[in-house]
Amino acid sequence: MPRLRTRLLLAILVTTFIVMASLGLIIAQMFKYYYLEHVTDRIEKEANLAAYSIIQNGFYETNIQEMAVEISEQLDARITIILADGTVVGESTTEPSELENHLSRPEIESLKEGIRKKEIRFSKTVGAELLYITSPLKNDEEMLGFLRIGIPTNEVNGVIKNVWTALIISFTIAFTVILSTTFRIANQMISPVEEATKIANALAEGNYQLRAQEGRRDEIGQLSASINVLAFNLESVTKRQQIQQEQMETLIENTGSGLLLINRRGDIVLINRACRDIFQENTDLWINKLYYDVIDNKDIIQLVQTIFMTEEKQNKQVELSMHTSVRHFDVFGAPIIGNESEFRGIALVFHDITELKKLEQVRKDFVANVSHELKTPVTSIKGFTETLLDGARKDEKLSEKFLTIIDKESERLQNLITDLLELSRIEQHYFQMNWQDTNVSEIVYEVYELLKGKAEEKGVTLQIDEGEKQAFIQGDAARIKQITINLVSNAMMYTPKGGSVQMQVLDEQEHICLLVKDDGIGIPKDEIPRIFERFYRIDRARSRNSGGTGLGLAIVKHLVEAHHGWIEVESELEKGTTFSIFFLKSRGSII
Repeated sequence: MPRLRTRLLLAILVTTFIVMASLGLIIAQMFKYYYLEHVTDRIEKEANLAAYSIIQNGFYETNIQEMAVEISEQLDARITIILADGTVVGESTTEPSELENHLSRPEIESLKEGIRKKEIRFSKTVGAELLYITSPLKNDEEMLGFLRIGIPTNEVNGVIKNVWTALIISFTIAFTVILSTTFRIANQMISPVEEATKIANALAEGNYQLRAQEGRRDEIGQLSASINVLAFNLESVTKRQQIQQEQMETLIENTGSGLLLINRRGDIVLINRACRDIFQENTDLWINKLYYDVIDNKDIIQLVQTIFMTEEKQNKQVELSMHTSVRHFDVFGAPIIGNESEFRGIALVFHDITELKKLEQVRKDFVANVSHELKTPVTSIKGFTETLLDGARKDEKLSEKFLTIIDKESERLQNLITDLLELSRIEQHYFQMNWQDTNVSEIVYEVYELLKGKAEEKGVTLQIDEGEKQAFIQGDAARIKQITINLVSNAMMYTPKGGSVQMQVLDEQEHICLLVKDDGIGIPKDEIPRIFERFYRIDRARSRNSGGTGLGLAIVKHLVEAHHGWIEVESELEKGTTFSIFFLKSRGSII
């Protein structure tokens, strides 16, 4: 049984028992007192009446012994008549001569002093406990003797015993009723408290779904309502915390940057998925281990040690080997400070800057390539111009030759600048396409008419293979024409005299395929992935001599991607190259 219920019941029952027992004792004692007073008063009156009768009949003229026996029979009591000197002259239970002097009896002594006093004691003569009451025998003012009445106390004790019996029975019944009522009331009071305790324990263990039974309007009802409100609030707070924790865990696990937490002792306490990918290890085994025991990079260890010593933010770029490659990371470390400015640990964030490094290198290469590409025509123009200024212009043939070279280099320089500006414009995020229904076959025929003269000059056969006459897509006609011109020009550039360049348009369900095929020098397979890089040339001398800028295929790649298409390249050395450009027929096909 729960302690509270036991203590409450025990306290109520013990208190009730003590109160009822005390009340019973008080009632019994009061009854005994008043009953004895009543009996004493009656006996006093009987004693006075008997004494009066003896005095009236003549004390010295009456047979005292007979009178004592007669009064005893009438009152059903022991009658003792005693002279003033204490001599017993009348006794209803035995012969007076057998009795000793009674002058020293307490009830006689007190009466001699003028105080009538009842006396209860055991009588050896009768062999029972008696209640004695004494009345004086006086003739005028002369004290003749004493009349003592003694009645057995068993009658008084019997009445008192009956009273005790009635009290015990009544109190037992009352105690039983009180016990039952108390148990029922205790259950009504304790059960909700026990339920509230059970729910409170469940709340402490994290079970916030339980609710206390409501409906009462007393304090227990208020307690149940308060517990329910508390449970609801705890459940709401826990759900919010759980959602926030899940969001935080999701954010930490799925963030692109690596995150690593180290406590004040140097133990790793958290590491996310990105960090596992960065270190290429099972970093779950790193948890609760010292950082310098598991991280095999001096720069990172030095960064952490610096933060431990200074408790200040630190930043460092490090290189980490990834099997066959090296990746660059910008590592940011910050101390974790508690609410009371207490140092709690370190947070490390790893930002992968490999692509930025590559872009930086591409930018450097691009600047170097542009500088190199510009330097050649500018140097030629400057050199031939200086030669002309130095007097070569006086020779008409030499002057014409130099001016022709200057014109050619100027055109090449102009083409280079034009392609650079075009490529830059295409790469801008605000670059827009003029979307419209476009017949790719018609564009191919236009390019054929445009470049066939140039092909003839180079001794290259330009032809259109049998294909689709109507090949419509949604695209920018001018850009598709630019793509075709660049591909055909590139093919003619790397096709020797006597070779051929072929164009063909194929309909492939959701796609239109533009093929540009040549039987030129071909491309090494390991160089195919690089042909779309800026200024990349298979044969640099051939490209420059033909006026190529090295940007044509880069422009083609960007324009094809702007149409949401793709390029496939097949090539074999000394046999030729085939470029396959795939365009979606409809923009709605873009997923």
